[in-house]
Amino acid sequence: MKRTRIAAAALALSTLAAVPALSALSALPALGATAVATPAVAATQPTQAVPPINEAALKQAIAGLPAPDATAAEVRVGGSAGSWHGVSGVRDLTSERPARDGMRFRAGSVTKMFTTAVVLQLVAEGKVALDDAVQDHLPGLLPAAYPRITVGQLLNHTSGLPAPKLPGDLATVYATRFKVWTPEEYVARAVANPIEFTPGTRQHYLNINTFVAGMLIEKITGRSYEHEVTTRILRPVGMRDSYLPGRSVQVRGPHNRGYQVVPEGFPDARPYGDAYVVDMTVGSVTSTWASGDLISTTADLERFVTALFKGEIVPPAQLEPMFTVPDVKQHGTGDPATYTSGMSRLVLPGGIVAYGKTGARYGSAAGVGATRDLARTVVYSINSTDAKAAGQNQRGLAVALAAFAK
Repeated sequence: MKRTRIAAAALALSTLAAVPALSALSALPALGATAVATPAVAATQPTQAVPPINEAALKQAIAGLPAPDATAAEVRVGGSAGSWHGVSGVRDLTSERPARDGMRFRAGSVTKMFTTAVVLQLVAEGKVALDDAVQDHLPGLLPAAYPRITVGQLLNHTSGLPAPKLPGDLATVYATRFKVWTPEEYVARAVANPIEFTPGTRQHYLNINTFVAGMLIEKITGRSYEHEVTTRILRPVGMRDSYLPGRSVQVRGPHNRGYQVVPEGFPDARPYGDAYVVDMTVGSVTSTWASGDLISTTADLERFVTALFKGEIVPPAQLEPMFTVPDVKQHGTGDPATYTSGMSRLVLPGGIVAYGKTGARYGSAAGVGATRDLARTVVYSINSTDAKAAGQNQRGLAVALAAFAK
C-alpha cells in the first residue's frame, strides 16, 4: 500500500466537515454510541419529512478508501423517500481487489436488536413478562445477595449487572482471539463483582445484559439462542446471508478482510502506510455471543430494520420498549439515558428522530438505523482499522449524518 495513496485518503476524510449538515454536528456520536440526550418518551413518532437523498454527501462519507481509518465500506440508504447504495475500498490489502456489494461482515452489537426482539416475541407469546424477575427464570445464575432484577431492566440496560473483568489490552486480545467462552463462564466472571446500582435507577450499557437475555431465551424455549434467532427472525425475514457463527472462527462466504492498527513490532504486523496492522478477520466471537456475534450484510440488515419497524417481527404492542428511553440517568456520568431496549434514540439535523444500533468488532464497524416511519433507513459496514477505539465512530458518524444531509 503506497503511503501517498493513504495520505490522499486522509485528506479526503478531513473534508467531511464541509458537507452540509455534517459540520454542525461534528461532535455528535454515531447511532448506538452516546447519542444526543433526549427526555424519556414512549415514542410513537409522527411522519417525518426527510430531505431528498444527498448522493454527494454519501459518496464523500466513504471517499478515498483504503485510508488510515478504514480499508473498505458499504452503505445502503433506503426508505419511502428513495434509495442509494455505495461501495468503496478493497477486499484485502494483499490483492487490493476492489470491494463489492453484498459482502458479509461482523455486525457486532447490532446483534442486541435481534436478542431483544426475540425476548419481546416471547413476551407477546405470554411465556415471559418484562416485569418478571430474572432470578425466577434463571435460578442460581445470580448471587443471592443481588436485588431483584427484571427482564425489562436487562433489555434497557438498567439492571445494575456489572461487567466481567476481562483482559482489555490489544496484545492479550490478539493472543487469545481463538479462545472459546461459554455464557456461563462469562456471566460467572461478571457476577463475581458487586451490583453496580439499584436496578431501575440508572442506565449502563453493558454486554452482560444481553448475555443473560440470551440465556433467558434458551431457558424459556428449551432450544439454543442461535436456533431461536434463526427460526424466528433470519429465515422469516429472508436474511439468507446472515447467520450466528457459534464457535466457528471463520466468516463464511464472500467478505472483506478486517484489520487492526498495532504498534511496530507487534506479532504478525504488516506495514500499512505510516502504520502497522494485523488481520483480525478470523477469531472467536463467543466473548460477545448474544451481544455481538451476528454476521450479516447491508441488504439483510435493511430487510430486518424495515420488517422490525413495521411490526412484522415483534407485534406492535410489544415493540414499544424498543422505541422507549427509560427516564433515568447514565451510570457514572449523570447524563440522561439514551438507550432504548435494543437500540438508541438519536436526534439529527432539523429535529429528525432516528433509532438504531451500531456495533464494533476488531476490523469491523457496522450500523443500522431508521426513522420510525421508515421514510429513511441507513445501514453501513466499515472495515475500520481501529474499530474499538474511543474515536472509532467518526466514519460511521459521517455516514449517518450524510444519510440525512440536505
